[in-house]
Amino acid sequence: MLKKKKDEEIAEPSVKKIQFADQKQEFNKRPTKIGRRSLSRSISQSSTDSYSSAASYTDSSDDETSPRDKQQKNSKGNADFCIKNIKQADFGRREIEIAEQEMPALMALRKRAQGEKPLAGAKIVGCTHITAQTAVLMETLSALGAQCRWAACNIYSTQNEVAAALAEGGFSVFAWKGESEDDFWWCIDRCVNVEGWQPNMILDDGGDLTHWIYKKYPNMFKKIKGIVEESVTGVHRLYQLSKAGKLCVPAMNVNDSVTKQKFDNLYCCRESILDGLKRTTDVMFGGKQVVVCGYGEVGKGCCAALKAMGSIVYVTEIDPICALQACMDGFRLVKLNEVIRQVDIVITCTGNKNVVVREYMDRMKNGCIVCNMGHSNTEIDVASLRTPELTWERVRSQVDHVIWPDGKRIVLLAEALALIELYNAPEGRYKQDVYLLPKKMDEYVASLHLPTFDAHLTELSDEQAKYLGLNKNGPFKPNYYRY
Repeated sequence: MLKKKKDEEIAEPSVKKIQFADQKQEFNKRPTKIGRRSLSRSISQSSTDSYSSAASYTDSSDDETSPRDKQQKNSKGNADFCIKNIKQADFGRREIEIAEQEMPALMALRKRAQGEKPLAGAKIVGCTHITAQTAVLMETLSALGAQCRWAACNIYSTQNEVAAALAEGGFSVFAWKGESEDDFWWCIDRCVNVEGWQPNMILDDGGDLTHWIYKKYPNMFKKIKGIVEESVTGVHRLYQLSKAGKLCVPAMNVNDSVTKQKFDNLYCCRESILDGLKRTTDVMFGGKQVVVCGYGEVGKGCCAALKAMGSIVYVTEIDPICALQACMDGFRLVKLNEVIRQVDIVITCTGNKNVVVREYMDRMKNGCIVCNMGHSNTEIDVASLRTPELTWERVRSQVDHVIWPDGKRIVLLAEALALIELYNAPEGRYKQDVYLLPKKMDEYVASLHLPTFDAHLTELSDEQAKYLGLNKNGPFKPNYYRY
């Protein structure tokens, strides 16, 4: 998964050959417990293989001991966390301080609201990427009065040094880069199952935390005041619960808020796709033939960046409206099987499963790069590559060469206001359903960013507001408006 983050400095490649056999346990540093089954898990079974992940680039030690087997304490004697290495805390703190400069809205919110403590009494359990940006969010929630316990939503993306800084700062964090499937669920359970601590809010990315509590701790789930979900996958699962009449708490769909769709999905991915590919492969984009699967906001951002770098970009899409947008933006709409033999890079942005299957990978050209920009890694059928005739070479963290018998190889690359709104909403405002972030709050998020650009908003006069039928202070667009 390629997200913009600072956890992938390029080190000297260390090549490790792995010839697959039938014994999966042979490749697991920590074997998955027999009988431990995932609950609609949003990652593929490949996550259980420890070769697909490695320690954070800042961890120069050769210690292969699982964090679960270590006894760690921060400088104040607190041990309610499980991370890779608490000694990395100082470096992680510097990462967080850099991230604060790029997150003006959260910092402005922290400054404006920390005196009011709008989240006093909130006990938030979260499951997101553990990055410097997440740390800024968590520290903002804490400054606004909340207690937080956190796990990672992705087994690859945790910045170990940031997790260490959070643990040193007193946060209960259970995450490290390179978790096994068993580790993943263990970390979530450690966040939730704490004697004398009942969470009343959930902040989720992908729905795994929500699903775990719903299935394993149903009584606890009923006491949750609200859920905030920020991914396509997680929102889809919430709507499924709601449709089945099983969603007993209100939930906020942050993923489809305008500020999430346009900024996190479109503008951020427009930058992170190039950054992620450069960091992991050093590829040159000019003249490369690239197919982007999916033309939602993430796909649009990827295509725009690649086109600007001189790549020849194809798009696959199932939605005729998104497909028409791709055509009008100058991209050729194709089916994947039409171009799979000729493209140099395949990027999935669909949130679906089995978009790139073994049949397609068998037909790819030598050196083709395959990567995913979606939430989970189910879009690429990695499990189908676990066969005895294929050899894997570890090139660097999260970068593997998969080699076919004939020598061919492919390169495989492996939000706070909504919480405040739900937590402080008067009884009866939100039923047991899924809601979009109110337009007023979406506009407020955008307004928090504007001072960074020295941007000056025009204000309506009373006469103008009356003419348009608007409140002078917004919201300025109806809910059906498409930006």
